[in-house]
Amino acid sequence: MKFVAITSCPTGIAHTYMAAEALEQAGRDLGHDVQVETQGSAGSAPFDPAVIAAADGVIFAADLEVRDKDRFAGLPSVDVGVKKAVADAQGVLNAAVAAVEAAPKGTPAVAAPALATKVTANAGVGTRVRQWLMTGVSYMIPFVAAGGIMIALAFLIGGYEINTVTAADLIESFDPLSSHDWAGLLFVLGGTAFGFLVPVLSGFIAFGVADRPGIAPGFVGGSIAVAVGAGFLGGLVAGFLGGFVALFLARLKVPNAVRGVMPVVVIPLVATFVTAGIMLVVLGHPLKWLMDELTAGLNSLSGSGIVLLGVILGLMMAADLGGPINKVAYTFATTGLATVATASGSPVELRVMAAVMAAGMTPPLGIALATFVRKNLFTDAERQNGKAAVLLGAFFITEGAIPFAAAAPLRIIPAAMIGSGLTGGLVMAFGNTLRAPHGGVVVLGLVGQPLLYLLAILIGSAVTAVAVIAFKGLHRKAPQTRTAAAQPATV
Repeated sequence: MKFVAITSCPTGIAHTYMAAEALEQAGRDLGHDVQVETQGSAGSAPFDPAVIAAADGVIFAADLEVRDKDRFAGLPSVDVGVKKAVADAQGVLNAAVAAVEAAPKGTPAVAAPALATKVTANAGVGTRVRQWLMTGVSYMIPFVAAGGIMIALAFLIGGYEINTVTAADLIESFDPLSSHDWAGLLFVLGGTAFGFLVPVLSGFIAFGVADRPGIAPGFVGGSIAVAVGAGFLGGLVAGFLGGFVALFLARLKVPNAVRGVMPVVVIPLVATFVTAGIMLVVLGHPLKWLMDELTAGLNSLSGSGIVLLGVILGLMMAADLGGPINKVAYTFATTGLATVATASGSPVELRVMAAVMAAGMTPPLGIALATFVRKNLFTDAERQNGKAAVLLGAFFITEGAIPFAAAAPLRIIPAAMIGSGLTGGLVMAFGNTLRAPHGGVVVLGLVGQPLLYLLAILIGSAVTAVAVIAFKGLHRKAPQTRTAAAQPATV
């Protein structure tokens, strides 16, 4: 028989690899093919889906939760502790054979798709780079949302002068009955959360590249990027640098005697030293200069330049409705927001954030409006989805438009881009600002000139609805015209 096995122990060092070796040896002794995926501290190389599909059963010899366990759905399995596999591998394998023999025949193994934070097996270079970036962004977004909304609420409650409050002030004299002190608490906590943005982005880009061995060099490299003023650009560089250094060390062929200390001593020590050292001594200054130039260029935009930026960001938000292009625009806005969120006034970055959120709300709202205005162009299921899209759009969940785009991408996505591009340009032209990175209508009170902001969203949604109706109407007329033309010839 053919078996796949997962081994892991709490420390991810000795027992993980001892169990793997024991199961492989037991398979050879009993005449079975056993392939093992070790989920240890040195990372793991996930099975090829073809290997899982060819397997008769699966063995879980793990003391931790198995990652991506849904890949093995449908396979007969045994689940034991890692020490059991070390002590009695043949007994574990015999139990797996019995489980296969007792299982109903013809039960298919269903391999679940790869997680969004992991890299697809055998993907191209471009795809892997995008997935590494999205890994960092996906882990960063909760910090953005928590920190950004707390800072925005702090300004709403306490005014812009609240940015003078420090943690020491709150520790010394916090008055639970003072709204000013509560606003100060929100400001300090939000600023602390924002302080993690670059290290988290960097650390989890490195994690995407090298798995767990990349986390330490990525986080430390990201922290150095903040210290030298290289900002998010430095965080991106540190993430890739730390990930590739850790990956290189993890793939080195070392003697078995050294293998156990590689993930807990050698890789974090060497990878962190190399990554942080290069960021501090070699790359820090040029990256800071480049970041300063980019910031100065953004702040110099005005008039038609700032409106064009809003149009471009709007087009990006609707181009794939929550996919990588959408996330690039959103990340551009949130990372810019993080650099100025604690400042008073109305920097350009606050206008960028406002444009991105408004443009992201427009597609589901506009498509929903089209389902209400021209019901006959949509199926019953689409009309029901339209009702849900109202709420999703109102709360800045662009993915509410995806069911419609999946059914007719060449009609829905261009229509959504037209409306979102218009909304982004209008928000920039109106001079709207936003200090919160998410929330939709919930954070409308934090928007500068909220009535004009709503007007931009309504205009963009109306244009989206008109474009959707026009594109779907043309599509319906075309088959009727061809049928009518062909009818006399048929008769």
